[in-house]
Amino acid sequence: MRYEEMTIEGRNAVLEAFRSGKTVDKLFLLDGCKDGPILSIVREAKKHGTLINYVRKERLDQLSETGKHQGVVAFLAAYHYAEVEDILNLAKEKGEPPFLFLLDNIEDPHNLGAIIRTANLAGAHGVIIPKRRAVGLTATVAKTSAGAINYTPVARVTNLAATIEELKKCGIWFVCADMDGEPMYRLNLTGPIGLVIGNEGEGVSRLVKEKCDFVASIPMKGEIDSLNASVAAGVLAYEIVRQRWNQGH
Repeated sequence: MRYEEMTIEGRNAVLEAFRSGKTVDKLFLLDGCKDGPILSIVREAKKHGTLINYVRKERLDQLSETGKHQGVVAFLAAYHYAEVEDILNLAKEKGEPPFLFLLDNIEDPHNLGAIIRTANLAGAHGVIIPKRRAVGLTATVAKTSAGAINYTPVARVTNLAATIEELKKCGIWFVCADMDGEPMYRLNLTGPIGLVIGNEGEGVSRLVKEKCDFVASIPMKGEIDSLNASVAAGVLAYEIVRQRWNQGH
């Protein structure tokens, strides 16, 4: 499956995609176009929390496969998103303390796919990603996850910091990866936990980091100063696995 296969073009086709319950990740509309069908599409997009990008005709022509976009191109999610509640219920069904991955603006689909794969193998109950400034569940993500996307639920939220606040009420602790943190081996990472991994370039945003209970660093001995986001997720996840293992979870 290629990402292009997730593209829908034309007013009726895009409107029908929304009305049939398909998850539209991104919508590209011709800037300045405000006729009836376009306004209907905008209404549906806002109702479903879809990102709307107003662009010039040249950009739409680039995105279009058919050349008949009628001023609208939509990118569909390759897979359905779960709800945060589904992830918590999965932990409950398994009789395990929740173990979640929260990703702060991961933009590279290969990184997201690799992290979903790691989450599955580490026994995490699900992954939470933000709607804005982040890649969604594209076909590239699905392929890189090596099938894990079929088993590990991924929820998409409007505000990651607010989601962390809500989940704290369920007794979940949060640890984020940051070079300035406490070495991960010194932290108690057992119990219900959310692992927060930041953007490939900037790391975890200040607002999200402030919501975390712990800031963990990965001890590094080399000459370069940071790990790829998916590798950092794997290293920290398996320290959590090790500590849970020692506790019998």
